Amino acid sequence: MTKKLFLLLFAVIGFTMQIQAQDDIQLADTLVINGETIIMLGDSVIILRPEQPVYWKKGGNFNLSIQQVSLTNWSAGGASNLALNTGVNLFANFQKDKKIWDSKLTVNFGFNRQSDRRFATRKTNDNFIFVSKYGRELTPKWYLSTQIDARTQLLSGYRYFRPSGSERDARSKISNLLAPAYIQSSTGLNYKNELKNGDKISVIGSPFTGRFTIVMDDSLSRAGAFGIIPGEMVRAEAGMSLTSATDIQLLENIRWKLDLNLFSNYEKLGNIVVNMNSVVSMKVNKYITTRIETVLIYDERVLITRSDDTKGPAIQVQNLINFGIGVDF
Repeated sequence: MTKKLFLLLFAVIGFTMQIQAQDDIQLADTLVINGETIIMLGDSVIILRPEQPVYWKKGGNFNLSIQQVSLTNWSAGGASNLALNTGVNLFANFQKDKKIWDSKLTVNFGFNRQSDRRFATRKTNDNFIFVSKYGRELTPKWYLSTQIDARTQLLSGYRYFRPSGSERDARSKISNLLAPAYIQSSTGLNYKNELKNGDKISVIGSPFTGRFTIVMDDSLSRAGAFGIIPGEMVRAEAGMSLTSATDIQLLENIRWKLDLNLFSNYEKLGNIVVNMNSVVSMKVNKYITTRIETVLIYDERVLITRSDDTKGPAIQVQNLINFGIGVDF
């Protein structure tokens, strides 16, 4: 009998403790308003907001390199000089549902100053490139896209030479702001693939491409520079084009970007206008980088004055190796 009373008392105590523990547990009230979950727990209010989709990706890069040589009473000879090269690259990419809109702006400028020569400051790099592409998805990697490609420079460009019998340099203007400027509009199929490691490949083939060459400088226009009719300021062409943009991580700290634009006029199929920009970036740390930039241009309508004073179409090549500050943002 005593044993049964003991077990009954033990059960009553356990049941009482369980009821008290349940009284100590505060049940939370939950409310959902416009997709936001509001949880009220005692005197606390917790708001859980759903993760918002990100439609825009924006960023860019700024680079700057400076070289200075100062000589005073230097018996080995030479000249003091200052060289600067800088550039900024900006991008804004939009993707929502089956629509994409990618835009990119590149501005580069560089000069060299040597105090002991006529025209001491001379431009070494100057370009302005804006590319914007809008597309509608056909399949996960194929789009129907329209792209605008605009290219020009910011300052006047000169050819420096020394006339026969003269001891001083002379110069003649060969380019200017919007002289030339190239605007190309193309519509076609776009293959676009972004890999998991961040590598990007985009290729657009367009059988419907319009290309406009603009020369807004009166003296260059009258001379028929850059293939326009003398006295005119705009030359319009219809043709086909192939445009590609590649962004690949070669090694852990080495990245390669290549932009290629090929255009052929329907009137002269096979005569291709080439614009190629290649940039290899090698990061030393977060702020120090080495950049190897190569620009290649070929346009048979642009007549180049060669070193032997003959004129004709030629492959234009610009190579730059910069070591300096490089900041991604």
